[in-house]
Amino acid sequence: MTWTFTPDLAAYLDTAGPAVAAEPVVNTVLLTVADALTRRGPHAFGPDAPFFGWWTGGDGAVAGGLLCTPPHPMFVGTLPPQAVRELGAALADEPLLASVGGFNARRPDAEALARAWGKPTEIAEETRLYRLAGLVAPDPAPAGRPRPAAERDLPLLLEWVDAFKREAGVPGAASEAGLRDRLSYGGMLLWEDAGKPVSLAGFTRPIGSAARIGPVYTPPAARGRGYAAGVTHAVSEAAYAAGAEEVLLFTDLANPTSNGIYLRLGYTPVEDRAEVVAV
Repeated sequence: MTWTFTPDLAAYLDTAGPAVAAEPVVNTVLLTVADALTRRGPHAFGPDAPFFGWWTGGDGAVAGGLLCTPPHPMFVGTLPPQAVRELGAALADEPLLASVGGFNARRPDAEALARAWGKPTEIAEETRLYRLAGLVAPDPAPAGRPRPAAERDLPLLLEWVDAFKREAGVPGAASEAGLRDRLSYGGMLLWEDAGKPVSLAGFTRPIGSAARIGPVYTPPAARGRGYAAGVTHAVSEAAYAAGAEEVLLFTDLANPTSNGIYLRLGYTPVEDRAEVVAV
């Protein structure tokens, strides 16, 4: 039983890929980030090299994985309890993990890792993963209609995704390459009212059976009119149309408004996660 850590994406995909893909709902971020690195190269999320890890159980089978794309926190997938304990020890003595400034894990795992890390920490964010159980149209329906974003919308998409990142505290700037990739498969939608864009939503390329909604953003001046519900409903339909069997999203638990919207649209909770950072 052991952890293996490597900067080699191909080795991670070959060894851990099947086990991670076997649980596409709870491992959605691991799947979409690895896909983006494969498509856009190792610096898709920042200038520093990413690294990867997987846990091999006593039966010789891989039973979980993680990855890190600096400056983002290390993202830890679904793990058995012993793997969490051993990862806590590795945080203290594994050279490849020395630069880790934080991690995102299932809430109980995050608490255990924080205790084992041996550093002062704080919870930077608590999120909830939802899956769509049955799509429900917003009632009342907001004014306007959705449309797929196009190349001509790229300056607006960059501006609004940057604004979303600032509000959400997500490191890094909006990626033009990433947005162009989204546009290539219809993965960004705009909600228009009176011919003017008022909200946006995107979805990840379906990997296996799952796609994940995000970001969802409405400029402050246009909030409170139901546009976010309208565009989320539309983008959820678009994700199904693109081939997803499971449609997922994460919410910030500190934002009751967005959590309420998603519940009314038919999303149901799967698990809670916490992002822990060193202080």
